[in-house]
Amino acid sequence: MLAAERRDLLVARLRRDGKLVAKELAAELGLSEDSIRRDLRELAALGLCQRVYGGAVPASPALGDYAARAQVEPGSKRAVAARAVDLVRPGGVVILDGGTTTLAVARALPQTLECTVVTHSPTVAVELLTHPGVEVLLIGGRLFKHSAVTCGAAAAEAAAAVSADVFLLGVTGVHPDAGLTTGDADEAAMKRALAARAAETYVLASAEKLGAASPYAVLPLEDVAGVVTDGREHAVATELAARGVPVLAGGGSRV
Repeated sequence: MLAAERRDLLVARLRRDGKLVAKELAAELGLSEDSIRRDLRELAALGLCQRVYGGAVPASPALGDYAARAQVEPGSKRAVAARAVDLVRPGGVVILDGGTTTLAVARALPQTLECTVVTHSPTVAVELLTHPGVEVLLIGGRLFKHSAVTCGAAAAEAAAAVSADVFLLGVTGVHPDAGLTTGDADEAAMKRALAARAAETYVLASAEKLGAASPYAVLPLEDVAGVVTDGREHAVATELAARGVPVLAGGGSRV
């Protein structure tokens, strides 16, 4: 089998199975694991997969710039937001992460809601200007323009003073094996710092993030209270539920 044919096979298998295991592929194709790993490196360089220990998983499509990501699965994000607002209790304190899905959550919050929102996202803070009963605490720091959030030492130090009921976490990848991932190391560290300040963390998982992964780990799935999806049937959501991860689907149901 030619190298190009082998790479086509790997891409097709990745789409079908949601992951590639180098050792298994090497045995099946009669090749060395080094040959398979070389193929995976080339596919990763083309943005066709995300390499993980022992193989590869689908690369997240949610790594484009902020404007581009706003156009990806907008309906799914609105459905996730509609379910996630139920997690924000009147009089409570919620941390809203940055990103286009959490922005959808801010837009979906009832105008009559009274609560406190802590965020490191200027776009989320501005969206809440029209919510008279929402007290907004904006965490400052170095602005990471890709996701329109603040990161760095100053932001992490400010986060350490926060105590919240719930954190609504945005990521770019939710994978049963790779866990919760994002595309920047500093942003991943900031997400962990915020998660440590909340009693519960829920992951906002619009359709393009399910089954995908990015380079930097945020949290293992066992560290979150649940994953919020848009309610559509998805093999990854079903697998997460089978592994004991609570999945809250759009419409108020659980998978």
